[in-house]
Amino acid sequence: MQFEPLDIPEVILVTPKIFGDDRGFFLELYHRQRFVEHGITPEFVQDNMSRSAQGVLRGLHYQISHTQGKLVTVLSGEIYDVAVDVRASSPTFGRWVGVRLNSEARQALYVPPGFAHGFYVLSPSADVCYKCTDLYHPEHERTVIWNDPAVGIDWPLLGPPQLSPKDLAGVPLAEAECFP
Repeated sequence: MQFEPLDIPEVILVTPKIFGDDRGFFLELYHRQRFVEHGITPEFVQDNMSRSAQGVLRGLHYQISHTQGKLVTVLSGEIYDVAVDVRASSPTFGRWVGVRLNSEARQALYVPPGFAHGFYVLSPSADVCYKCTDLYHPEHERTVIWNDPAVGIDWPLLGPPQLSPKDLAGVPLAEAECFP
């Protein structure tokens, strides 16, 4: 596995070694010891999966208490995956990083606690799996609006995004409850 810190170094792109032949392929999605060796030490306690149609935008979500780190992998399709730093004392507060994840490259993105996370579906549909470092607690979930001009995410939109009512009700980062 290769571990590549992005422009915000706590957000890490993980590229697995893929072993393939005419029968198919094999790869390790997660190997605790290798992750720990590269500074990703939290224990993952919950796995989630979503299927979304092209043009769906989910996010930008985080939990203010019971904070979650996420390891995001695409099982089928392609997404544009985004992490936004919502730690007020961080030198990268309000900055974002984004990467394309797809089922061909099989990369994963580690989004640590303290970051809002979201993705936009580029392919006809996408199955996204993500491991979480804490359980889901809806009462602690917060949403930063996906198109906050102060954050300025350059989403590769194919048209107007499809949003859930929760995501439509997201707030600008300036009004969001953030981490210290």
